[in-house]
Amino acid sequence: MKRILLICALISNMAWAQTKSCCQMTVTDQNTTLAMNDNFAQTHLVPAPYENPKHLGEMISFDADGGEANAYLVKSNGNSNNVLIIFHEWWGLNNYIKQEADEYSKNLENTDVYAIDLYDGKVATDVPTAQKFMSGLKQERASAIIQGLIAKVGSEKRIATLGWCLGGAWSLQAALLAEKQSVACVMYYGMPEADLDRLKKINCEVLGIFALEDKFINPEIVKAFQANMEKLGKKLTVYNYKADHAFANPSNPKFNKDFTFEAKKQSLNFLKLRLK
Repeated sequence: MKRILLICALISNMAWAQTKSCCQMTVTDQNTTLAMNDNFAQTHLVPAPYENPKHLGEMISFDADGGEANAYLVKSNGNSNNVLIIFHEWWGLNNYIKQEADEYSKNLENTDVYAIDLYDGKVATDVPTAQKFMSGLKQERASAIIQGLIAKVGSEKRIATLGWCLGGAWSLQAALLAEKQSVACVMYYGMPEADLDRLKKINCEVLGIFALEDKFINPEIVKAFQANMEKLGKKLTVYNYKADHAFANPSNPKFNKDFTFEAKKQSLNFLKLRLK
């Protein structure tokens, strides 16, 4: 009960929180609450413009429950059986996320890298717009986009996921949606799944990158996540850094270069072992 209350403290100002327990809440319920919290918003200052006309990949479209969805794809040199799906922060699929997809593609041999677009082409360049986009993201639409991409890559592919903040939460949700195709999940300071019935369905090992000074996805929530995974017999490795939320984003004033380098090294090592 104490662990549940730690997460519920984040949502106590919402009317529907009075009728839903945290374990009944969807990831979008939780992210909506975070998005509209002004203190949380203040940890995400406007990102500096990032221009890179030499992106390695290209935008693609695919079907998502009868509607069109998008992703940025960096293909491997050969016919790969490995896929990494990258999930953007609350800003959307901007040039910074495309750069990350490029970098992971360079470092992961024989892996097709997709940076998925959960906002259907919209990108925020200021905090109020990011709040609007993140709070407006519907569980059904996000799940349909992810399932559409999984269908596009094919049932024979081995799928890993990685994301930051909003994308960290959806990286874990995507690992659940990928079912037996899922081979690895990396989540940076994203809200963990608290529903044990859902969490027990995960089929892959999870790497969690968290910030000890994060006031929202805080150490207590991380410890509860670790306890839940241990209870279910699931493999979770956690690295905690003495930093604040979004420390791995170079456009964030609280960006920590050393911790970002170390966390990316851990992420790459984790993925390389599972995407052979």
